[in-house]
Amino acid sequence: MKAYIETFGCQMNESDSERILYLLENMGYSKTVDISDSDIIILNTCTVREKAKNRLYGHIGNLKKLKEGRKDVLICVGGCASQDLKEKIIDDFPFVDIVFGTMNIPELPELIEERISTGKRICSIKEEGFDYNIFSVSRTRKFKALIPITIGCDNYCSYCIVPFVRGCEKSIESEDIIKNIRKLAGEGVLEITLLGQNVNSYGKNLDKPCTFSELLEKISEIENIKRIRFMTSHPKDFSDKLINVIRKKDNIVKHIHLPLQAGSNKILKEMNRGYTREDYLSIVENIRSRIPGCSITTDIIVGFPGEERKDFMDTLDMVEKVRFNRAFTFIYSPRTGTKAAKLEDKIQAIEKRKWFNELIEIQNRISYEENKKLAGKKFEVLVEGKSTRGKNMLEGRLENNEIVNFKGEKKLIGRIVSVTITEAKSFYLMGELSNENPVREKLIAG
Repeated sequence: MKAYIETFGCQMNESDSERILYLLENMGYSKTVDISDSDIIILNTCTVREKAKNRLYGHIGNLKKLKEGRKDVLICVGGCASQDLKEKIIDDFPFVDIVFGTMNIPELPELIEERISTGKRICSIKEEGFDYNIFSVSRTRKFKALIPITIGCDNYCSYCIVPFVRGCEKSIESEDIIKNIRKLAGEGVLEITLLGQNVNSYGKNLDKPCTFSELLEKISEIENIKRIRFMTSHPKDFSDKLINVIRKKDNIVKHIHLPLQAGSNKILKEMNRGYTREDYLSIVENIRSRIPGCSITTDIIVGFPGEERKDFMDTLDMVEKVRFNRAFTFIYSPRTGTKAAKLEDKIQAIEKRKWFNELIEIQNRISYEENKKLAGKKFEVLVEGKSTRGKNMLEGRLENNEIVNFKGEKKLIGRIVSVTITEAKSFYLMGELSNENPVREKLIAG
């Protein structure tokens, strides 16, 4: 039996898909990348923005013909959109067999067996829950691992649906995290990424107190883990202790994803972000002064309800001041059930699009300028796979999370090699493989 899994959205969803694959493999399924050759199809969905939901509906609709030709193939829809839409997916798509929520992953094998034995379509959504086997996964790559350290979120940013589809924030015991990472290190994993909606608030609900900076320091002492990443940091909980740990530990990457969302204090307040632009700039100044070369990436929302041109100009001002290495930019998308969805929105869509394009143009220029500073320098690169940039090309990541493409043999995949940067683009780098041993050269910040 073969299983096809398609993952939409964030790295937490990628981690969930690895858990789903583990469960399916224990049922006798093997993974396939050919949807037409599969016995079960899993769509692990996202609902952070309206566009993601619309894409989902298109993907599900495309499966109707496949189901008509093969009645026995099981179509299952899980993830955040399922948690949000629930029975609506079953109602809208009569050929979908199972709908399961973000907290129902552990019971997926039972749901599959029930569907097969009874012939009844199933929608199973829990409002609260926790999977204590969260580290039982089938990893996509043998040299990299995604490690959830918190599940859910308590921040309730006014635009965000995540607390409603992922539940309240729960931290995983530090002993369990460290035990799992030690095991992964023994299996040859070189890089781990710690995951959470807000990793900085880790440990608040634990019986044995442990802050994120304390957890990070313990993990950094595990032998053979060469790179430690984490996603995502919330500015309101970003501490001096965390900066100190990153600064003094060589295997914690000098890259911080720090969502800004908006540069206007008025809009930040409406978003319920818990910090001001001045607070954010102070954090960035602290990072840049104490962690030389640290890259900072961000998320920005354009066109939030009530945003005016002067507010948007505050955002552009922040982009110029901070000089983000990369920004993930979005036009505001109302999500039913959030506070922001009830706010009056007077700005026309065409105006929001103009602002969005203006932001993209400025950030692309800054990204190129920052990448150009790396040309001619040599860096450690973790080779992740084949590149689409040309024949016999590989791609890997620098410590700062930038992708570099270079010629090399596929036997290098999963290894850390030395690459000299030869050309810079806004979104990636080109390089040449060095015959010398990998080096660790300081990255250049603006």
